[in-house]
Amino acid sequence: MAVYSSVFQIKTDGFSDIKEITPKVENAISKSNISNGIATVFVPGSTAGITTIEFEPGVVEDLKKAIERIAPQNIHYNHDARWGDGNGFAHVRASLLGPSLSVPIVDGDLQLGTWQQIVLIDFDNRSRTREIFVQVIGE
Repeated sequence: MAVYSSVFQIKTDGFSDIKEITPKVENAISKSNISNGIATVFVPGSTAGITTIEFEPGVVEDLKKAIERIAPQNIHYNHDARWGDGNGFAHVRASLLGPSLSVPIVDGDLQLGTWQQIVLIDFDNRSRTREIFVQVIGE
């Protein structure tokens, strides 16, 4: 059993900015020399999340609109009343999505569907540089 950890950075614009990160995760797996196991992708912080989608403009827009319906930006959030930073919506959105994703690796390849890519979604109300951790465990 082996463990390999890596980190990379992604610049985002916030406000549900969706960035495909599959190639960077695949690069980490390649460097790990682990053929069979699991890759966990994790974003620290409470205003961003990791998931999979078909990364094409239609689905990206559909997901942004769905997120806005679920946790609208323009309603009252107690977090904003307490801290005054205006990103209560971002915290709620991130908690619904979650900060990590685990994907099996078989023969050195992520076991993603044909139209499935790994994405980072930054919900915060400002641009950021996000660190993404990839940990690969296996043999």
